[in-house]
Amino acid sequence: MRFLLRFAVICFAWLSCALAAPADDFFDTSLGDYAAELKTAQAQGKRGILLVLEAEGCPFCKRMREQIMSRPEVREYFHRHFNVFSLDVNGSVAVTTPEGKEMTEKAFARNLKFKGTPTFVFFGFDGREMARFSGATRDAETFLALGRYVAEGHWQRMSFEQFGASR
Repeated sequence: MRFLLRFAVICFAWLSCALAAPADDFFDTSLGDYAAELKTAQAQGKRGILLVLEAEGCPFCKRMREQIMSRPEVREYFHRHFNVFSLDVNGSVAVTTPEGKEMTEKAFARNLKFKGTPTFVFFGFDGREMARFSGATRDAETFLALGRYVAEGHWQRMSFEQFGASR
């Protein structure tokens, strides 16, 4: 009987770990003050911050988390160049935008005029948007290319589509 109980506890612990969100460590912890997060990123020598606009139940967000953002090389690259945060487009948590305005996550997402989830929005140290990509990328290589597009400054000279065609 003790063996069965011990076995059940071990199975429960394993299942809890297996069901944990696979890309949660892709995101940095934040109190929602993105203006302050930009200052922190600058002090750390990064290129800016990346906000990932997501919605609960979004199948494309789930695919990005499970198949792309959970990959070590993706996580490592993005964390080397950006501080990365998740933003719930339906959330009621108060945040401070990169420009210093206070509003809810939902209002901030609306102000960003996102068209769907996930949407990836990169902000520079001046609080302005550098680049954005709407929708899930087809694979990890495309997502890494998006990171390089912004981190290497190509966003200043060409569209992401042009950058992809030039590779």
